[in-house]
Amino acid sequence: MLGLLKIRVKRGINLAVRDALSSDPYVVITMGKQKMKTHVINSNCNPVWNCDLTLPIRDPNLPVHLTVYDKDTFSVDDKMGEANIDIKPYIACLKMGLENLPNGCAIKKIQPTRTNCLLDESSIIWNNGKITQDMSLRLNNVECGEVEIQLDWVEVPGCKGLGFI
Repeated sequence: MLGLLKIRVKRGINLAVRDALSSDPYVVITMGKQKMKTHVINSNCNPVWNCDLTLPIRDPNLPVHLTVYDKDTFSVDDKMGEANIDIKPYIACLKMGLENLPNGCAIKKIQPTRTNCLLDESSIIWNNGKITQDMSLRLNNVECGEVEIQLDWVEVPGCKGLGFI
């Protein structure tokens, strides 16, 4: 293991309606065989989760996939959109070994493209001795919806660290 990637699933915006008047959304994050999910927010198309999902990272080249579902009681949960999370630029900034930068210093800015699911520019920032990245993701395969997340790296004593990739 190289370390831990903490993904804070902040909130959903204008998510699709999948029940009569609203939806009961939750988020599932997958990377390889790992799968983690947030709690369900009932009857809300603009949910605030503020939920930290932590993935042990062994191979940073594996894709990270986010899917939003609508919780259903008597049938299979409905898909409400999905997005790929490109962690490669974030990992590249972590590997720079930067230290003692001013708070709020932008290390790198990533522009939206057809392949990265970003809704708008995403900055990788130095804050309080850590490197974080906030992202607004446009959900694919759905009529509407966005999800805001934040990436944060957690060093684990005894792990290889990013210097070994």
